[in-house]
Amino acid sequence: MFLMQIGQSQVKQIDLQGHRGCRGLMPENTIPAMIEAIKLGVTTLEMDVVITKDKQVILSHEPYMNLEIATPPKGTVLDMSVSNKANIYQMDYAEVQRWDVGLKVHPRFPDQQKLAVHKPLLLDLIAAVETYTRENRLNPVLYNIETKISEETDNVFHPSPNEFVELLTEVLNKGGVEKRTTIQSFDPRSLVILHKKKKPFKLSYLLEATSRKTAAEVIRELGFKPDFISPEFTMVDEAYVRDFHDNQIQVVVWTVNRAEDIQKMAALRVDGIISDYPNRFSILKQ
Repeated sequence: MFLMQIGQSQVKQIDLQGHRGCRGLMPENTIPAMIEAIKLGVTTLEMDVVITKDKQVILSHEPYMNLEIATPPKGTVLDMSVSNKANIYQMDYAEVQRWDVGLKVHPRFPDQQKLAVHKPLLLDLIAAVETYTRENRLNPVLYNIETKISEETDNVFHPSPNEFVELLTEVLNKGGVEKRTTIQSFDPRSLVILHKKKKPFKLSYLLEATSRKTAAEVIRELGFKPDFISPEFTMVDEAYVRDFHDNQIQVVVWTVNRAEDIQKMAALRVDGIISDYPNRFSILKQ
């Protein structure tokens, strides 16, 4: 948690989150990306999860193998037009492990370090992170996990929201990190389920710039007050932050990569900043 001086006496805590670990520097949603983000001093590890055919919870932004970053097993012939047919929900985890997601040069993040790596189980990721922080005598990190679901793809690319939530919460319970985890989603159904079940997780509603909503609209849509609203940073201004703060909802913005935008969001007194480049958070400490 970064402490920022506001005026003479007020100090603002800002949660610094590594997007998909540190996508600008390492292959996204992998264990090396998460460990590197910790080394760079993030407070929270932001990640995405999907479900395999054999009901394993794994890290992945898409519920399919995105050929922008993924290399299929040797001998498999695919092209980008059929990428979404490589449906992870139709693959056992053993098959997922055969796909590399770290050796391709990313067209939008050419500075990523290249290494052979696969999509990990969420439980393995938690174990690796908890071991690393413990062995290096670091403060435990927080987790911000997105459920990758939508009504249009229920039971095609993922199980129903109820089953998805049960599989995810079981892993978080096994990992012992429930009280340090926020669950976020663009699809409100998983958030509503968790709220009704009175699970210990904090809840965050994701919004794209095309879906700008007021605090009152968010509360009305969800039927409860979430812990966080997580908007695309381009739609955030002082009035927007104030509206949610007046309703006791914290604001965590995504995905903020330019140093000047990181400074701007901090000046607006947001509660958290998600970035592909956690190394650029150093601008706040100058």
